[in-house]
Amino acid sequence: MKYLTLLLLALLFFSPVFGQEADTNMTFEEYDPESTLVVPGEEITKAKYPFVDIHSHLWRMASMDLKQTAREMDSLNMKVLVNLSGRSGETLKAMVDAAKKQAPGRFIVFANIDFDGIDEPGWTERAVAQLEEDYKNGARGVKIFKNLGLTVLDSKGNRVHTDDPRIDPVWAKAGELEMPVLIHTGEPAVFWAPIDEHNERWLEMKQFPSRHRGDSTRYPSWEVVMKEQWNVFRKHPETTFINAHFGWMANDLARLGEHLDEFPNVYTETAAIIAELGRQPRFAKEFFIKYQDRLLFGKDTYRPHEYHTYFRVLESDDEYFDYFRRRHAFWQMYGLDLPDEVLRKVYYKNALKIIPDIDDSLFETN
Repeated sequence: MKYLTLLLLALLFFSPVFGQEADTNMTFEEYDPESTLVVPGEEITKAKYPFVDIHSHLWRMASMDLKQTAREMDSLNMKVLVNLSGRSGETLKAMVDAAKKQAPGRFIVFANIDFDGIDEPGWTERAVAQLEEDYKNGARGVKIFKNLGLTVLDSKGNRVHTDDPRIDPVWAKAGELEMPVLIHTGEPAVFWAPIDEHNERWLEMKQFPSRHRGDSTRYPSWEVVMKEQWNVFRKHPETTFINAHFGWMANDLARLGEHLDEFPNVYTETAAIIAELGRQPRFAKEFFIKYQDRLLFGKDTYRPHEYHTYFRVLESDDEYFDYFRRRHAFWQMYGLDLPDEVLRKVYYKNALKIIPDIDDSLFETN
């Protein structure tokens, strides 16, 4: 009886009624702690100054309700959206016509270059002629997607380099027409790093394995890809280039500064890298002040609520607030608290300098 009593007491003591060991087994994706930090600050849902989004994609622009999109833009204080996915020919013309009809002055369309058949006779001449036609049909810039220099192949299966001389007349024609070239080259350098416990973008690599570029039999190195882009900037000083996504150097602003110092014909923009800026607010603020005449506002994916984080990072002095996409940043954001004149330049003044036909009456001119 004595032993039975002890057994019953032990069972009662270790039963769930009195306590249960916590289950600490979970995946990295499942772990989503709620911060207990209480600090001042609040969401910013409308930009302090009117702005141009230099980097957006409206693939179905010709068939969209652009009046509704313009109303959404108004709620953000966005005056002009640049659609980088204009393609060319009749597709581009249809987009330009839809914008003029539904929301005149609110949209700018950039043309795209088709590199198929680049090693066929006459490709260069056809590409230049198509760009001229697209300009006449309303294109006011050129967007180069990241496939150039990375996955574009010629008919023999050879990678087409970004600085391929067959493309030089296209860059030159863009300069002649005063069409800025927004060029997305490569990926974040960490996409080439091993997918292991040290990789900051491990979650993105897990969710999207095809984004990893570590296979050297398929992809050139990050340095090779980027240096080809820089060669283009060097060869075409009369053409204005916009190096997309801070040139994938937002994690190394000192190097990006050296890049801007070397290439006076190059601007850069904030699309998809605001999370990098939000974790280095003091250094990033110094960078924005120093290079305030070369920086543009861009977002990339058009989702109105995500702009709020961009506004808060650029405008506020708030501490430790959430980013909206964990695979890009598992860390928290801090505001740069940029001076008003720097904000004006980033939001619209610099864009007015380099993009043709933006209606400057939509913006403050003081």
